[in-house]
Amino acid sequence: MIETQSPPPVEKFLKPFQAFFHAEASGGILLLICTVFALIWANTPFAETYFDLWHTELTLQIGTFILSYSLHHWINDGLMAIFFFIVGLEIKRELLVGELSSGQKAALPVAGALGGMIFPALIYAIFNS
Repeated sequence: MIETQSPPPVEKFLKPFQAFFHAEASGGILLLICTVFALIWANTPFAETYFDLWHTELTLQIGTFILSYSLHHWINDGLMAIFFFIVGLEIKRELLVGELSSGQKAALPVAGALGGMIFPALIYAIFNS
C-alpha cells in the first residue's frame, strides 16, 4: 500500500496567501485595507504614533553622498514620481498598440481625463473667487 504524504503545515498556511496574491484584484484590495487601517489609526488616540511614523527620518548614504528625508518626503517625491512614470509608460503603450490605439476608442477616456482635471479646477475657482 502506498501512502501519500500530506503537505507540510507551512504549505497549508501559505496556500491561501499565495492564491490571494496571484489574484488580479489583490493589489487593490490590499490598498483599500491599508487605507482604512491608516484612516482609523490617524483618527484614534494613537494618532501621534501615526504622525511620528510619517516623520521618521530615512537616510541613504553612498560614500560621502547622503540623502536624509522623512518617510513622508520619500513617498511624495520619490515613489510618487516612479508611480506616475510607470502610469505614463502604460498609457503610452495603450495609445500606441493597445486598446486606445484608435481615436474613436481613446475619445471617452481622454474626455474623462480632461473632465477630471477641468471640473475640480472650476470648483476651486468658483469657491475661491
